[in-house]
Amino acid sequence: MASEGTAGNAKWVYAFGDGKAEGKSQMRELLGGKGANLAEMSNLGLPVPPGFTITTEVCTYYYAHDKQYPPELKAQVDEALAKVGALTGRTFGDAESPLLVSVRSGARASMPGMMDTVLNLGLNDATVSALAESAGDPRFAYDSYRRFITMYSNVVLGVEHHAFEEALEHYKERKGVELDTELGAEDWKTLIQTYKKIVRDEHGSDFPQEPQDQLWGAIGAVFDSWMIPRAKKYRELNSIPESWGTAVNVQAMVFGNMGDTSATGVAFTRNPSTGERALYGEFLINAQGEDVVAGIRTPQDITEKARIEAKSDRPSMETAMPESFAELTRIYGILEKHYRDMQDMEFTIESGKLWMLQTRNGKRTAKAALKIAVDLASEGLITQEEAILRVEPGALDQLLHPTIDPKAERKVIASGLPASPGAATGEIVFNSEAAEACRKAERKCILVRIETSPEDIHGMHASEGILTTRGGMTSHAAVVARGMGKPCVSGVGTIRIDYKAQTLSVGGQTLKAGDRITIDGSTGQVLLGEVKMLEPELSGDFAQLMGWADAHRTMKVRANADTSTDARTARNFGAEGIGLCRTEHMFFEGDRIIAVREMILADDAEGRRAALAKILPYQRQDFVELFKIMSGLPVTIRLLDPPLHEFLPHTDAEVQEVVAATGVPEDKIRHRMRELSEFNPMLGFRGCRLAIAFPEIAEMQARAIFEAAVQAAEETGSPVTSEVMVPLVFTRAEFDIVKARIDAMAKAVSEEKNATLAYQVGTMIELPRAALKAGEIAETAEFFSFGTNDLTQTALGISRDDAATFLGPYTQKGILPSDPFVTIDQEGVGELVRIGVERGRKVRSGLKLGICGEHGGDPASIGFCQEVGLDYVSCSPYRVPIARLAAAQAALGKVLGGEG
Repeated sequence: MASEGTAGNAKWVYAFGDGKAEGKSQMRELLGGKGANLAEMSNLGLPVPPGFTITTEVCTYYYAHDKQYPPELKAQVDEALAKVGALTGRTFGDAESPLLVSVRSGARASMPGMMDTVLNLGLNDATVSALAESAGDPRFAYDSYRRFITMYSNVVLGVEHHAFEEALEHYKERKGVELDTELGAEDWKTLIQTYKKIVRDEHGSDFPQEPQDQLWGAIGAVFDSWMIPRAKKYRELNSIPESWGTAVNVQAMVFGNMGDTSATGVAFTRNPSTGERALYGEFLINAQGEDVVAGIRTPQDITEKARIEAKSDRPSMETAMPESFAELTRIYGILEKHYRDMQDMEFTIESGKLWMLQTRNGKRTAKAALKIAVDLASEGLITQEEAILRVEPGALDQLLHPTIDPKAERKVIASGLPASPGAATGEIVFNSEAAEACRKAERKCILVRIETSPEDIHGMHASEGILTTRGGMTSHAAVVARGMGKPCVSGVGTIRIDYKAQTLSVGGQTLKAGDRITIDGSTGQVLLGEVKMLEPELSGDFAQLMGWADAHRTMKVRANADTSTDARTARNFGAEGIGLCRTEHMFFEGDRIIAVREMILADDAEGRRAALAKILPYQRQDFVELFKIMSGLPVTIRLLDPPLHEFLPHTDAEVQEVVAATGVPEDKIRHRMRELSEFNPMLGFRGCRLAIAFPEIAEMQARAIFEAAVQAAEETGSPVTSEVMVPLVFTRAEFDIVKARIDAMAKAVSEEKNATLAYQVGTMIELPRAALKAGEIAETAEFFSFGTNDLTQTALGISRDDAATFLGPYTQKGILPSDPFVTIDQEGVGELVRIGVERGRKVRSGLKLGICGEHGGDPASIGFCQEVGLDYVSCSPYRVPIARLAAAQAALGKVLGGEG
């Protein structure tokens, strides 16, 4: 590794080209993803324009030394530039035979569109004439120069892109033309003078003519773009550390805009939306790469099959450029076999010769990721274990949510490209600020834009789905939406958007901000209003991969479920029992809440028992249903946990309702409300403290559990395994008092029903003292379930409800690696879990251990659970498949929660 200490001999620059390279694909940390893959493609003998990579360590050095470069960097760059010139027969800055280069970022993890690129660097008033002469095409040369001025001025000098766009549009209007391609060399010469004046006016100095100044300006801009807001936001959303930095790739230019035998394009070796094994992508004849991905021109299909499916009347690459198509097909076969994964490739055809500009593992939807992983394993390119590791568990979330019911009436108002699958309904918003406002107000929205840019990243994150009127399947909106797992419809050319009026017009009708639409990212349709959705089908590739995952994981996966609907959903998703049934959720329904309030307002144990007797049949029936749905699988039922004041009325109107329902006088109700109110309810009169003060509550719940177990066993013929969980203990004495009541009730029910009961009594470890005293508690507790939500609150002294105000700065400043309520704090809370596991198992070797906080569905936390030896994780029903896959990956030894 290069460093300041080895400054004299540090290697900061790695060259590639002409069938060899100083780097290779394993050097991603040093060369970034793009640089490592350019080196690898060169080593494979593929046609790659020569160039060099400035390493990520220069980026680190740059920020550590007040934006200064290592002293030996300049000489290494000059040497590498000379090598590129020798391979191309050109010289950088030479007026007769100029070498032109592109300057691109290249982070270790792919960050599409987040950082800056400059093309055609090296052009100036002198070299543009040489380019025109050598190409025999002045129009091409001056078109390239005006593109360079636009891009460089925007990226390096900070001149707004729209200033140049407006000048171009005004010029075309005066000339009476619509398309850029209708402008000739003289037109571009005139516009270049206009563009240079814009730079002078906006930037305060002339556009730089010296190629060396241009080069170092662009290199600095790429390093600077690592810290711009949109890149920071992308890293935050995708857990990419700031310390990684970006590399800079400088490469000889090849031109896709040299006429009808030239083109540029993006291709995937498999369909990134569906996973289908077929070359998939788009290209543009007589264009540069930015034209395809920026969504400014609508591209053409690569294969004839895709062209027919898209009902396009413009020729495919397969028919328009058959030789280049055959060469691309050959190269894609080599790359997929070599990388053993679906590749996302950028290419340029210059005067009939195909050049490869990039390859990387392609971003894909969850559906495609599953299919590709299963297919690659079936094709023998990867093993089943590798297939399991290839699918990001969190991405399964995309498959577990509804799609549009095929029987539903579809009021289709427009159609575009199916850029990212799934369906979403929401109110129309036209900018990212409105999307974020909706999210804060818990309203669902669809972000509607002419085209998205990297600045829209926070709005895309806040919305349910994205709709754009411009751009193709590889546009910014499409790529980012697929990565986020959000539905996206792009290129809906029939829709007209008026940002000022906040309206969307199509087919004679106008919709305004706040009106509801539905988008179907699988068909490309835009529908009026809200449309009925269907639950997902989890068969085929999903079932196949899940089968492999289940065969490899060692931890069980249970669900947190309180209702029969939750329990059925959990079973459908493969849950192996219920790890947490919160009984209080059952108390709020219908007549039950009246009986609960009667119990709380009662003057003595007798009054409480009378009220509890009314709740018993409801509780029993709830448990019967859960036991039957789980058919013999373990069900962990937590005794009443929240403080009693939560069940009392909160408004004057509710107080009057309680008076009417119970006959208790208003002043008595208000007195009890005051008595039970607490300054800090989370640390108040709740959990096992209720069972100790009012044992009749725990007795009623235990009776309901055991009577339900007997009834369910009789009705199904399957034995019932019930686990009764005592919440919020911090000492064995508390647990023993409550356990004695539960055991006594089990004995009573067993005798009354003449039935044998299989049950265990355990506790939730959710207080630091309980973790520290786990050895003592395990002497009588038969299982532990770590309630990591409360354990995080009590260990860190952070209220989950109030943490949002300051956790952002804490993660941004690196004080905490991530939100501790999302991913377990391994050093603190994790240490308490580790202590609880070790001390508990030392006393009771067969102690069953699980986790039932939100962390049970977080892949990074599941990796930790595997490491400390838990028997199971329990999570919300919709996260069960995510947990199953994450548990398999953890068992296979994958380090989760980071990308490396």
